[in-house]
Amino acid sequence: MWLLFAFSGPVLWAASTHIDKYLVEKYFKHSDTAVLMVFTAFIGLLMLPFIWFYKPQTLAIAPASIAVMMVSGILYMGAMLFYLRAIQSAEASVVAPLFQASTIFTFILAYLLLGETLSLVNAGGVALIILGALLLSFDSSFKFRKFKLRLLLLMLAATFVLALSSVIFKYFAVRDEFWSTTFWTYAGEALFGVGILLVPKYLKQFMTLLKTNTAPLLAVNGANELINLGGGLGVRFASLLAPVALVSAVSSTTTLFVFGFGVLLTLFLPKLGREDLSRANLIQKGSAALLVALGVLLANV
Repeated sequence: MWLLFAFSGPVLWAASTHIDKYLVEKYFKHSDTAVLMVFTAFIGLLMLPFIWFYKPQTLAIAPASIAVMMVSGILYMGAMLFYLRAIQSAEASVVAPLFQASTIFTFILAYLLLGETLSLVNAGGVALIILGALLLSFDSSFKFRKFKLRLLLLMLAATFVLALSSVIFKYFAVRDEFWSTTFWTYAGEALFGVGILLVPKYLKQFMTLLKTNTAPLLAVNGANELINLGGGLGVRFASLLAPVALVSAVSSTTTLFVFGFGVLLTLFLPKLGREDLSRANLIQKGSAALLVALGVLLANV
């Protein structure tokens, strides 16, 4: 059961990655990507009354716990900001493999903060998943892609902060209940969005975007944030049913789904995205898929 929820993340996030790239290129070439995070914050804010109606006890949490839960939401938003800055300067298929660092950070933090350990078979599965995902870091001639230092640092920052947010979420979700933790995490995300709008230049850019591209921006970004929301909830719930390092490893298959959706866009909607469909590239991606599939089987033993 946990595997189903864990896979909902990479599938939905892969779709979201392509939408992010589309949004950044079409609407944010001359705007800071921090403004895009305001939309993420608003979606979380809209979820709060629904969660409260379903679970009124969300308000009956110790103030110290609420503060740390909100920090988890703020950290998540910070990680996404680093990620958007990275994808603004590189293709989705180049950025996605760098998310594999999140698995390593999550394993270390889960061991230090949660006391979680993996069996040798599970650890082998995690290693195969990471290996399969890293295989996508090579170009079709099997030469390692040249990552710019800024891109690498941005993604390392994003994955570390994301891993820390995930571990904090699990700690409080197990102790205080899933929906209560989700409520205050979203509250932290909303607070992050408010903080962005308090910066005059970001507020000006946000208002300009709304005035010039109101309907398409709200429609596309709203749908994208709902997709992200579904993936995030699935992975967070999966982390309650299995070691968070295992869930993180499964989430690293996002790279494969990014490529898969890229192929579909190339074949049917080439104006929205293109992917290399050469024989060498397909063999490379197929090999990566087999390694990931085997790794998932071992991780689920």
